[in-house]
Amino acid sequence: MVEEKKQQVQGVFYTQTEEEVLSNLGTAVEGLSDAEAKKRLASYGANQLDEGKTKSLFVKFLEQFKDFMIIVLMAAAIISGFFGDVTDAVIIMLVVVVNAILGVFQEAKAEQAINALKMMSSPHARVKRDGHVVTLKSEELVPGDIILLEAGDVVPADVRFLEIASLKIEEAALTGESVPVEKSMNKIEDAEVGIGDRTNMGFMNSNVTYGRGIAVVVGTGMNTEVGKIADMLATADETKTPLQENLNQLGKYLTIAILVVAAVMFVVGINGGKEAIDMLLTSISLAVAAIPEGLPAIVTIILALGTQKMAKRNAIVRKLPAVETLGSTEIICSDKTGTLTLNQMTVEKVFVNGTLQDASEAIDTTLPIVQIMTLSNDTKISSDGSLIGDPTETAMVQFSLDKGLDVNGLNTSEPRVGEVPFDSDRKLMSTINELSTGGYQIATKGAPDELLKRCTHYVVNGEVKPMDQEMHALILATNHNLAKQALRVLAMAYRQVDAIPAEMDSEVVEQELIYAGMIGMIDPERPEAKDAVATAREAGIRPIMITGDHRDTAQAIATRLGIVEEGNDDAVITGAELNELSDEEFATAVTKYSVYARVSPEHKVRIVKAWQKKGKIVAMTGDGVNDAPALKTADIGIGMGITGTEVSKGASEMVLADDNFSTIIVAVEEGRKVFSNIQKSIQYLLSANLGEVLTLFIATMVGWTILTPVHILWINLVTDTFPAIALGLEPAEKDVMKQKPRGRNSNFFSNGVFPSIIYQGIIEGGITLGIYWWAITFPVHAGYDAAHLDASTMAFATLGLIQLFHAFNVKSIHGSLFSVGAFKNKSFNWAVLLSFVLLAATILVPGLNDAFNVAHLDSYQWLAVFVASFAIVPIVEIVKFFQRKLVK
Repeated sequence: MVEEKKQQVQGVFYTQTEEEVLSNLGTAVEGLSDAEAKKRLASYGANQLDEGKTKSLFVKFLEQFKDFMIIVLMAAAIISGFFGDVTDAVIIMLVVVVNAILGVFQEAKAEQAINALKMMSSPHARVKRDGHVVTLKSEELVPGDIILLEAGDVVPADVRFLEIASLKIEEAALTGESVPVEKSMNKIEDAEVGIGDRTNMGFMNSNVTYGRGIAVVVGTGMNTEVGKIADMLATADETKTPLQENLNQLGKYLTIAILVVAAVMFVVGINGGKEAIDMLLTSISLAVAAIPEGLPAIVTIILALGTQKMAKRNAIVRKLPAVETLGSTEIICSDKTGTLTLNQMTVEKVFVNGTLQDASEAIDTTLPIVQIMTLSNDTKISSDGSLIGDPTETAMVQFSLDKGLDVNGLNTSEPRVGEVPFDSDRKLMSTINELSTGGYQIATKGAPDELLKRCTHYVVNGEVKPMDQEMHALILATNHNLAKQALRVLAMAYRQVDAIPAEMDSEVVEQELIYAGMIGMIDPERPEAKDAVATAREAGIRPIMITGDHRDTAQAIATRLGIVEEGNDDAVITGAELNELSDEEFATAVTKYSVYARVSPEHKVRIVKAWQKKGKIVAMTGDGVNDAPALKTADIGIGMGITGTEVSKGASEMVLADDNFSTIIVAVEEGRKVFSNIQKSIQYLLSANLGEVLTLFIATMVGWTILTPVHILWINLVTDTFPAIALGLEPAEKDVMKQKPRGRNSNFFSNGVFPSIIYQGIIEGGITLGIYWWAITFPVHAGYDAAHLDASTMAFATLGLIQLFHAFNVKSIHGSLFSVGAFKNKSFNWAVLLSFVLLAATILVPGLNDAFNVAHLDSYQWLAVFVASFAIVPIVEIVKFFQRKLVK
């Protein structure tokens, strides 16, 4: 029963007449009875959004352990603890648990966005029940209810208008259109029109800015356009970030490699006559040495440091992996209104005295055009100086204020004594003002073509002349030229009379007018947005504009920003045209389009998914409710902090505190730096671990006992962690924003990192084995035990110290150490020094050397250790030199 009624309510009411709508809903203009309303409330449910399924805190915590790398680390911890290596097991488990706790608190959930949608709803509505107007909670509304709306109200449900009086509704949060929509009662023939073109409808959570109206409720709760968005948010798939995918991939590769090496080592040792239990412990030690157990914590710390830097530059990150995702972004799908533009209608052109000029040029505020746009205007100036009213009208008052006109003084000295309100049919508004010099003035503004029909004269430089064909043609040509630039054009005219007109209607008031001029308005692009678009292109990122605004407006702004070339109509597509393309056709053609106009929320999601199917990493920016599903679907959603709704911010991974599009480019640079630094840390950790594995493996194969598990654990603890974290603070390399995005198919081993890990790990292992061989072959102290202790200590010191020297090599994957600044990063310098002190203390501090089973080294042995360890720096520099030559 409920489902059947819901299907009825989903009809395309905008294609029906008022009588058909009322008949289909089983209601009348007098409203429903209380009894019928109660029945319908029981059938349809409350007019509110569903809560959706929420997960408990415990379930969210458990989900953090599904990551493959985390599972590997936990297995290593359990095995280590089982064989007595409790310290290592505790450290690994601590890292895993802390990482899971951070994951729970960093995770942005869909219910936050849905709760924000609910907060936007109107708490009360004026409703006709049993023929009387009553105020009810908006949750009690049902389809068929007759409601009354006026300026300042929030539309409480989806409605079809039955009566209107100069009604305008601001729907930017839902449609993306930058100016309020003038409503009508005319039925619409095309059932496929987008939300922005359904002018006889009102939508839940939109705002009435002007006029009044009576409407019938046609959809409530989840059966509204906002409800559809809430459903899309609740059912949208969580997209794994490239970082998460790469870490999973890395974990799998490492696990397979480690298990293979450990198994080979175990089998070779058994065949060589060694005890099975000894080889098992040795194999486990090798596996523990190979696993970079600090990697999740190090990645988290580097990301957290990146979020702090972004926050200082007005980019607030809500999900840590989003920091890195920005750096790999290839497509930025940006909403127009409020993101690329100011979301503030602004006068841009003025046609006065027969000449077109920029709004920035000086103008005499006593000219009729300025006086009319100020007087024929319902804008109010609040006590704090802000303007309240229709955005088009506030733009005109703001223009007058900017030019130095005392607006309040003018309205006081020439008060309004009558008016003919705006009407969407005649497209004009007139006021009658009492002049301080005596008599009255009719001030009229409206559509140029309509106003021109009522003008018999025009004024130029204070001289009133009869309207002639030449001026008539010039006005029409100028209007056409401004409209081609996607400017909204309004004309001004006036007439002075001796007495207040007897009848306040258009036929009496708006006749024999004197044409004063025209203004062209637009929601202008942000001043910094054009440079940001250019920087994005240079960085290999393609900007895409997606808006609910009209095609011409969208194309004009996109052209001015450099998103499309002048006159490239083929790069622009509307939502209606997009509907005609199948998914297969759109997938083929998606690369052709850079501007999408008059689109719905479903279109935005479809566009994002089409690019993702192309293998692209997509960022989506937006500030409205209509952007939320696409923000959640994209690889990274970027909400606006100032103009953005709580819904859009709740669905985003990152929020711009200053609503500045250029901040995205700053964040992209930071994201690229973060990935580069994580890559450097991984290269450092894995090459070091490979050096340890090769040292243990080859030593075991030849029958040497070089390092014990405690040696490996200590080296991992003091030389891996601090330098790896400090590498996360490396400044961005000079050409980071001139490189192409790394893309979804790249990983931590891309860009030559994998071969670097291999050859650098071999060098580290080879030098460590070499120093052990040299020390055991040419002992300083007599006796095998003393010589072995010295050699083992020198190998321990060399393996640790070589990693610290190698950390300097990793400051740049291919660039020379001298080009990036060896000691530029002070945090890195202190990290290396701290690691060295902790490493040396085990050898130099009495008592500690016994605990670690190492010997004191003399100056000759220390010199050998330093020379051998430092050798990795020039070796890697030489290799990188030839790598750069080969690339060129």
